[in-house]
Parts: sequence; C-alpha cells; structure tokens
Amino acid sequence: MRNRLVFAFVILLLASMACSLFGGGSAGSEGGAPSAGGGEPQQDAPAPSGSGKYETVFPMPPEVENFMDLGDDAINYQTSMKLDDVVAFYRGEFESAGYDERDITTVINEDTFSIVWDGHPSGKAIVVQGVDLGNGTTNVNVRFEDV
Repeated sequence: MRNRLVFAFVILLLASMACSLFGGGSAGSEGGAPSAGGGEPQQDAPAPSGSGKYETVFPMPPEVENFMDLGDDAINYQTSMKLDDVVAFYRGEFESAGYDERDITTVINEDTFSIVWDGHPSGKAIVVQGVDLGNGTTNVNVRFEDV
C-alpha cells in the first residue's frame, strides 16, 4: 500500500508540472468548455460538484483550475485552497454523504494528504490525494479504486 501511495504522489506531481509547463488551461470562468465526465452516471455522485462547471461524479470546491478528466473514474485539478481546507472540504462532503473514512489509511502531513472513503454504491473506494505545490496551489486527485 505504501508503494501505491508514493506512486500516486509522483503521478500527481508530474501531472501538476505538466500543466504548468504546457500551459494547461482552466475550464473555469474564462469560458472554457467543461470536460466530459466518464464512468459513473451523474446521479451516483456522492454530492453535486461544488463548482457546477465540470461533469464529474465527484464534488469539487468552487476554486478549480486545470481540471483534467483522466478517464477510468479519475479527475485531477489544482485549487488555490490550502491543503487543510481541501481536506476539510472533502471530509465535509463525504461524511455528509454517509461515507466512512478509512482512518488506518489516512495520511496527512504539511505537504501532502491521502484519504480513502468507503460506502459508495458502486462498491469502490474513493481515494482523494493532494500535494501542496508550494506556489499557493494545491494539486488534487480524486478517483475510484477497487476495494
């Protein structure tokens, strides 16, 4: 499990750097088109998307930039929210949806976090991971994983 977490953090960091290097656009208020969601139908969403600008089964805060639908029921984005605020956002969203946080796999430190929730109707776990990019931006990855 530890190797999977390290691998996921490396992927998050590489995706963030790619967005910065290649000018990954925002589909936010500048009029960009929403990314097409994949996988689960919208009615299976744990809660409605916070921004309302993207098709995804996952809740997102209103401050979203560089949204990417990675396919296979996974999304990645950056936000100006601090790491602790992102953790609080997802805890509030998923707890209110009735999901259970897997305390044994929760890892939160000053630069990264990884939290897993159980209870989605699909039977899959929801994994949320974040990395503080050090420039006032947090990279967030949310995905389903087989239990």
